[in-house]
Amino acid sequence: MKEDSELDSRGAATVIGTRDDDLARAASVILSGGLVAAPTETVYGLAADATNGAAVAAIYTAKGRPSFNPLICHVSDLAMAESLAHFSPLARRLAEQFWPGPLTLVLPRKEPCPVSELATAGLPSIALRQPKHEATLRLIRLVGRPLAAPSANPSEQLSPTTAAHVAAGLGARVDLIIDGGACEAGLESTIIAPGEGGAVMLRPGAQPRAEIELFTGPLLSPEASKGIVAPGMLRRHYAPRARLRLDAESPAEGEAYLGFGAPRAGVSPSLNLSIRGDLAEAASNLFAMLRALDESHVAIAVAPIPDTGLGEAINDRLRRGAAL
Repeated sequence: MKEDSELDSRGAATVIGTRDDDLARAASVILSGGLVAAPTETVYGLAADATNGAAVAAIYTAKGRPSFNPLICHVSDLAMAESLAHFSPLARRLAEQFWPGPLTLVLPRKEPCPVSELATAGLPSIALRQPKHEATLRLIRLVGRPLAAPSANPSEQLSPTTAAHVAAGLGARVDLIIDGGACEAGLESTIIAPGEGGAVMLRPGAQPRAEIELFTGPLLSPEASKGIVAPGMLRRHYAPRARLRLDAESPAEGEAYLGFGAPRAGVSPSLNLSIRGDLAEAASNLFAMLRALDESHVAIAVAPIPDTGLGEAINDRLRRGAAL
């Protein structure tokens, strides 16, 4: 973990570690209605008590997030999830197979449901996930309630994959930041809605489509859903300040170049998502490298990324960041 003073001086945030006393302090802040940035295997989340409407409202205020964009609620286990939503046999199989992990399920919420309707944007569904990060799972158990936790960054901007990213983006708008190191996946969760007519892919993410389809059959496209029923479905999202140009074989004058795979002759990338052409490595590096280039460039050209496996999620984030 980085020194508290280093992060505090840049972000005016209070940063703690993952010891038992740190997590007890974070749980106390959440139970009192505060906001805590917590690490997961995907990205850092801005966590609040999902059953506290005022605390959920504070998330929207801190992020500058539209209130019609629902939040993912993070649970400690399947039992907590089943107290909040109706699970079909398929949904239960998916949870048993992929939880804890980077798969979010959008399911019919039970009534009465303790989760604030603000967290679900007034929809009859709820987005649930059990994160695969021991510190955050311990935090949820200490709180004893689901945590609403979108990515811990200003709305539409790049998702944070380190505590320093959170401090730089949100600063004093968050009460505590738990520094759990760099996120392993570095890309948000995959979101699906298992329904009677088949499962709908609402957002590609760190859980590859092919692995899910072993249980669901072919996933339907988001057009099979109506309206915004899951986080991350806004057209512009995950965006740097710099202009993005995608599928670029080389940079134009004045552009930084974000490469992928072995550099081509005469093309020298500013940064390379994965010289080996490894999509998992590229996903892990995506937001951190975009953030680094965004600090000193007004335009970023991005090399072509294969649209297979994790490449589907990488390209989704790049297209939304470019508002294409």
